[in-house]
Amino acid sequence: MTLIKSISGIRGTIGGTVGENLTPVDAVKFAAAYGTFLKKNSNKTKLKVVIGRDARISGPMIHNLVQNTLLGLGIDVIDLGLSTTPTVEIAVPMEGADGGIILTASHNPKQWNALKLLNEKGEFLSGADGEQILEIAESESFNFSEVDDLGEVVINDAYMDIHIDEVLNMALVDVEAVKKRKFKVVVDAVNSSGGIIIPRLLDLMGVECIKLYCEPNGHFPHNPEPLKEHLGDICKLVVEEKADFGIVVDPDVDRLAFISNDGEMFGEEYTLVAIADYVLSKTPGNTVSNMSSSRALRDITNKHNGNYHASAVGEVNVVTLMKETNAIIGGEGNGGIIYPESHYGRDSIVGAALFLTHMANLDMTVAELRASYPQYYMSKNKIELTPQIDVDAVMQKIATKYKSEDITTIDGVKIDFPTEWVHLRKSNTEPIIRIYTEAPTQAEADVLAVRFVKELKELAGV
Repeated sequence: MTLIKSISGIRGTIGGTVGENLTPVDAVKFAAAYGTFLKKNSNKTKLKVVIGRDARISGPMIHNLVQNTLLGLGIDVIDLGLSTTPTVEIAVPMEGADGGIILTASHNPKQWNALKLLNEKGEFLSGADGEQILEIAESESFNFSEVDDLGEVVINDAYMDIHIDEVLNMALVDVEAVKKRKFKVVVDAVNSSGGIIIPRLLDLMGVECIKLYCEPNGHFPHNPEPLKEHLGDICKLVVEEKADFGIVVDPDVDRLAFISNDGEMFGEEYTLVAIADYVLSKTPGNTVSNMSSSRALRDITNKHNGNYHASAVGEVNVVTLMKETNAIIGGEGNGGIIYPESHYGRDSIVGAALFLTHMANLDMTVAELRASYPQYYMSKNKIELTPQIDVDAVMQKIATKYKSEDITTIDGVKIDFPTEWVHLRKSNTEPIIRIYTEAPTQAEADVLAVRFVKELKELAGV
């Protein structure tokens, strides 16, 4: 299963058979469905969509197909070219556009690409909107424009710089304080567009930047998901360079991970914890993360006398709950920082600038900062699905078995035990059940994970 159609967009592997992979035909069909959706839900005579892409090899091909499909529908395009997901998100409202498309498969390997779809606010579409687009794509009810009504393209390659300027102008970013500290930072941008925007940001903040895999050629030197097992090179280089820390971003720059000065992972779960700690110290309030994220954010929020809330997994769900609870900051435990002062989207540029300011205000190393936070350890596992498995029935059996515990079922099944938790859910983007656990020690998290993998397999008959 390498073509995944979901309410958040379409992603798949390049090449192969139409309808089973992300072929040119599929790219055109879903771009046409999105454009048709915008036209059906607008009374404007002329619509405008912002497009940007990451640096993956298939990017220019998919970009041209999507862009020309929108032009064929009579929709004008603001073409950002090589960009980042958060950059496209801020460009949509700045341009007064009716939507946006980011061409990126995020942390997936190089054979993947995707269309991520935005509304007029530069935020991901609601579930209802996504369903409507899937229905339009299925029916292929497209009506293309006649020759005199085709859309036009405006190329604007200034938005990464505009994005940086917006970030540096935020009230909680203190450029002068950072400059005084003369930080040295290693950056691994997995040879995508983060290799342009993160070094530019650091340069303007007076940070010495050591570049590792910052050539935006789409040839990812390692698995692009910013997990410990993929980041041996930067961990080693941070120590060799005697750097203050390392910054790692994924191909579309919406996920942010840090390497401590001792070459150890700061922990992607703790990216949000550290930045929230700083933000809440200046502007107390509420926080939100998804149900698969660490309890450490709850602890930090409580420390600052705020209220913590957990949403279903998925950026759109986090954002919805953030708006409902008037959260000051939120995000996801995968290194996704959502800071409404900038915009409602995961943003590594915002996150890096806030973290640098946080460190500039502290008299400690990054390793010491990490040690100062509540210590939790996670285990992340998965079970491959086959069409024969009735996932809903399996989840119901688990929920029934543990009904005496603190259970949440808004997104799969989460069981909160007194000192640990397990979250079981079907992935939105892959044919798997994810099993996330967290406990006070790694050994306890691993034991809990093994136990629930076994129980799930038994109930599913795998």
